[in-house]
Amino acid sequence: MRVYTRTGDKGETSLWGGQRVSKADLQVEAYGTVDEASSFLGLARGLVRSRRAQGLLPEMQGNLQVLASELASTPEELSKIGERLQEEDVRRLEQVIDEIQELLPPQTGFVLPGGTVGTGALDVARTVVRRAERLVVRLGQERRLRGEIVRYLNRLSDLLYVLARAEANEELVQVVKEKVLERLGGAPKSLTLDTARQLIAAAERRAQELGLPVVVAVVDGAGHLLALERQEGALIASIDIAWKKAHTAAALKLPTHTVAKLAQPGEPLFGIEATNEGRLVIFGGGFPLFSGEQVAGAVGVSGGTVEQDMEVAQAALRVWEGENASGN
Repeated sequence: MRVYTRTGDKGETSLWGGQRVSKADLQVEAYGTVDEASSFLGLARGLVRSRRAQGLLPEMQGNLQVLASELASTPEELSKIGERLQEEDVRRLEQVIDEIQELLPPQTGFVLPGGTVGTGALDVARTVVRRAERLVVRLGQERRLRGEIVRYLNRLSDLLYVLARAEANEELVQVVKEKVLERLGGAPKSLTLDTARQLIAAAERRAQELGLPVVVAVVDGAGHLLALERQEGALIASIDIAWKKAHTAAALKLPTHTVAKLAQPGEPLFGIEATNEGRLVIFGGGFPLFSGEQVAGAVGVSGGTVEQDMEVAQAALRVWEGENASGN
């Protein structure tokens, strides 16, 4: 399927429903800006250090796609849209804003946007969402729009503002923590071959309890293979799958079952498994191994169902987290 259609070469495009309009039409500008905002949210997702922000941003992107589809529809097609943002979605944003604000220090003056790459990306996304809100308000003066659309964009911009401030605060805490560790002679825990073997042993014990022959792979923070063990009876195909699960978890800094959800049609990572020369696997069984905010490596398991692979991999994960918690 070709990306280009040549149907827009004369400066027109189709709304949802087939009506042709100018690309300079306010309706097109409005939903196009929502799409732009979603793209900046995606950029921020890749740059922020806050795990809460990393978890929230894909949800926001999904909601913006729902919102954009409503904006792109003709009045006749609106009734055919299966999903629309509701007042409860606006309330959900308000709840998250309140929760984050409670954790922030009091603001004593004007805030300069940016300061770190993550904070800067969130601030850019915030301003684009605000622009989308202004365009939707103008569009609402020409045609009937539901109030939830404007309110959602307004609260989303507010949420991005507090997320940016929380990101800046977290960056500051992390810098202080690293300085303290440096003075104490400590450093984020690295993943050694000996530790990788301990993780594999823990996973294999759990697999034996389940009566399941598996392959367990451990990679370093760059996704390169550090150790791999294939139990007797495990499928040959599981060797490649376990390795790729670990590689995916390290490369994306996410468990592979989370990647699976984000890679469904309509979600922000749809089609990602076709990238990276087929080295990404989008089903459960791979977990990143965090040392502080850094990914020190990842573990991947293959041999059972997705749920069994996840359970076996989590046995290794618990060993890693236990070692980090004890500071060994």
